[in-house]
Amino acid sequence: MRALLAPSRRRRHNRDSSGIVRPLRRSGGGARVRLFFLLSLPLYALDQMTKHLVLRFIDPFEPRVVVPNFFTLVHVTNTGAAFGSFRNNNGFFIALSLVALVVVTVLMLRREPNDPWRRVALALLMAGVLGNLTDRLLHGHVIDFLLFDLHLPFAHPWPAFNVADSCICIAVVCFMVYSFRDSRAAKVST
Repeated sequence: MRALLAPSRRRRHNRDSSGIVRPLRRSGGGARVRLFFLLSLPLYALDQMTKHLVLRFIDPFEPRVVVPNFFTLVHVTNTGAAFGSFRNNNGFFIALSLVALVVVTVLMLRREPNDPWRRVALALLMAGVLGNLTDRLLHGHVIDFLLFDLHLPFAHPWPAFNVADSCICIAVVCFMVYSFRDSRAAKVST
């Protein structure tokens, strides 16, 4: 069994030491908190800042074409979920977002597993959920403004989205990578 505690470095050679000990391993909590401040908060701020600019400068009925036939800035409101599904369920999505924030916070604070893909996914998810929850609480709907036309039969144009939605989608990809790596590691160890 590995030792969990070691003598303090400052008092290691002092015979009058009171026996103060320190953990051999750090809990990693500092890294999780740093990731929150370095990734979640800036992305949340970017999401809210861009939505504020949309509210201020883009009329809902006057989209701004950035790249013709490809990218347009729009001002769309959404009371549902991704791609406008489950419309007029703002109260349900507020409750769901609050539960998601609690779950993500608990998962961020857990010590194991300590995988960078998992940590980044949780930080992105935190930013995305906070961004859309803020919209729902302040405006009664989510503000979407990025509209891409991918010229695909099933996505012509792709539904409008925002920075928070992007964070959530990238978090899902990171979770998939983490799960794939985790399942491969489990197979190798058996």
